[in-house]
Amino acid sequence: MCGIVGIIGQYPVNQNIYDALTVLQHRGQDAAGMVTLNNGRMFMRKANGLVRDVFQVRHMHRLAGNVGIGHVRYPTAGCSSSAEAQPFYVNSPYGIALAHNGNLTNAAALKEELYKADRRHINTSSDSEILLNVLAHELQKSCSLTPKPEEIFQAGRELYKRCHGGFAAVAVILDVGLVCFRDASGIRPLVIGKRETDKGTEFITASESVALDALGFDLIRDVAPGELIFIDFNGEMHSQVCDDNARLTPCLFEQVYLARPDSMIDNVSVYKARLRMGEKLAEKIQREWADHDIDVVIPIPDTSTTSAMQLAHGLNLKMRHGFVKNRYIGRTFIMPGQQLRRKSVRRKLNAIELEFKDKNVLLVDDSIVRGTTSQQIVEMAREAGAKKVYFASAAPPVRYPNVYGIDMPAADELVAHGKTVEEVQALIRADKLIYQDLSDLIECVKEGNPNIQGFDTSVFDGNYVTGDVDQAYLDALEEARNDDAKSNQNNLEDVDMVMDIHNEGNG
Repeated sequence: MCGIVGIIGQYPVNQNIYDALTVLQHRGQDAAGMVTLNNGRMFMRKANGLVRDVFQVRHMHRLAGNVGIGHVRYPTAGCSSSAEAQPFYVNSPYGIALAHNGNLTNAAALKEELYKADRRHINTSSDSEILLNVLAHELQKSCSLTPKPEEIFQAGRELYKRCHGGFAAVAVILDVGLVCFRDASGIRPLVIGKRETDKGTEFITASESVALDALGFDLIRDVAPGELIFIDFNGEMHSQVCDDNARLTPCLFEQVYLARPDSMIDNVSVYKARLRMGEKLAEKIQREWADHDIDVVIPIPDTSTTSAMQLAHGLNLKMRHGFVKNRYIGRTFIMPGQQLRRKSVRRKLNAIELEFKDKNVLLVDDSIVRGTTSQQIVEMAREAGAKKVYFASAAPPVRYPNVYGIDMPAADELVAHGKTVEEVQALIRADKLIYQDLSDLIECVKEGNPNIQGFDTSVFDGNYVTGDVDQAYLDALEEARNDDAKSNQNNLEDVDMVMDIHNEGNG
């Protein structure tokens, strides 16, 4: 789960990229970075921290140019050293910088292939650097000194043959233009938009449409699965689907939790999809628990509020905001240690006692991942005076790790892995636990766009849409992602970088 943005404009883009990254900050709070192009030079700033902390006035002055890309990151299998913050850069061919959201499922094989066959060295453990080097190698093979669109598409076709998994990427190429592309399954989201200025058309690509809204760009469409879009410095947009097996099967968890509710993803309103999730949960409760004694519905802020509102309406109950959120605490399921996550929950939420006192409350959350947050929130509700505490999840049980760029951890760290609903209910200490049915969740999202051919539902059912994930891969992933591994990785020293990359031949 990272956020990316790229702009090719008529005016300096540094402030626009900064603003877009702040809007996408929910997708990554570990590190941020930006690269801009100006008169044949690349300027880079990246470091650990939130957008507002990484970019100071002195950095913004240096990030000159009308073309650039940006990235907000949180680590999955990698470490949180700023040496792995993005964008990444290679100087051959042309000079290319790339920002990436997702995960390559064949990264290990590609890394070896790049070294042995392509003679390219990978300096970090990030698969984003691998993706960049594959792109650079294929551009070098396919393109002339002044690349034509068809040559870039040929490089794209070769990239799709080599790179597997879920990914959305944006790259800038010195004296050539901006390139963006999306994996052949459409797992990770990517949109493209434009706006008109007195000097001509400006283009933007971003992880979510909300970044376009904030900057006044009009949404053109989602980037199609397997599609590569090239925008040259003359403002001409060229596009081609470069993978013959492309099929739209986006990540279902984006709609549940990751995306902002005011975004459109694959032509589906996230807000409306979450309303429908609440409706389906209400229908399930009416069907399976008609004699319930719920007094009030209380959402766990913020992503569950939309679903909880519609659930309460469906049950003809009041919804009350019983928790106040400290918005300066990060998302707990991505924090690098169980003890830190436990401490963070209490700092993140505080209960309003009068909404709980002597009531049977139904708490609603978007999902239950490790169960750490859920257990403590149930405990907080009881401490605030609730008689009974019921718990509803807008998503089905999360039982399997995600391999496409979301830090759903090792399987044995997922509270529902190998457990029944009743066992999870006992672990989080709720009086009753209600999960969304997977078929209902699929229906909630697909109703927004019947042209979606399927979904990546792997975190719920273990079916990985790319078809290349086996137990050996999952075992290796678990070793890289468990809390002990992350604790060791996070001891690496951070490196703060400000780079001015100059290519004398590209004036």
